[in-house]
Amino acid sequence: MLNEVDEVDDTAQPARPTVLHQMGGVAGFVYSTVPVVVFVTADAFLPLPVAIGVAVATGLALFVVRLLRGERPVSAVGSLLGVAVAAGIVAWTGSARDFFVIGIWASLAGFVVTFGSVLARRPLTGVIWNALHGGTHAWRSDRAVRVAHDVATLAAASVFGSRFAIQQWLYLTDSTGGLGVARIVMGTPLTVLAALVVVWSFRRSTSRLRTADNSRKADQESGKAQK
Repeated sequence: MLNEVDEVDDTAQPARPTVLHQMGGVAGFVYSTVPVVVFVTADAFLPLPVAIGVAVATGLALFVVRLLRGERPVSAVGSLLGVAVAAGIVAWTGSARDFFVIGIWASLAGFVVTFGSVLARRPLTGVIWNALHGGTHAWRSDRAVRVAHDVATLAAASVFGSRFAIQQWLYLTDSTGGLGVARIVMGTPLTVLAALVVVWSFRRSTSRLRTADNSRKADQESGKAQK
């Protein structure tokens, strides 16, 4: 996301990668949805232990493919670990719906953190932007910048909150198929939409605060020159 917010000379730099590209592109969307589709489909036609094995085997296959494509091992391992942990929980509880339980509670945690940061008047995206830019900007004193980060952080909170509300309801109704559909529909697509709002807030912060800093430095240099 740094490439999207840093000040650059458009005539001297190549085109910036899109948000979807930075999130792994179409391949990243496929990697995140294939294990879900495979597990839900296998669970509908096969005994649960077999469905678990098929899901883990799919995760292993995707892990190998990602390594062969030259992706970072950390990303590939993370995806495989997610599938393995989800499958392990299902094997332990004996309930197919528990394949989604980690994601459900992670969504709740994300909502609490993001929404809570807005209530505390320190929207998370602003804190992150400031940290990425040296931690020296008085971003909260600029109302336009603070509002932009309120909007961006609330966008992220809305994604997390909607995921938790809908998937928790489907979990309580024991709708494994519905959980699979919700995971796909509310996964990468909603993440991209929220990321676009975050990118907008980052660019707005960069434009306003760096311009203010440059103006302040110019005034200081002018004052020294007059002396």
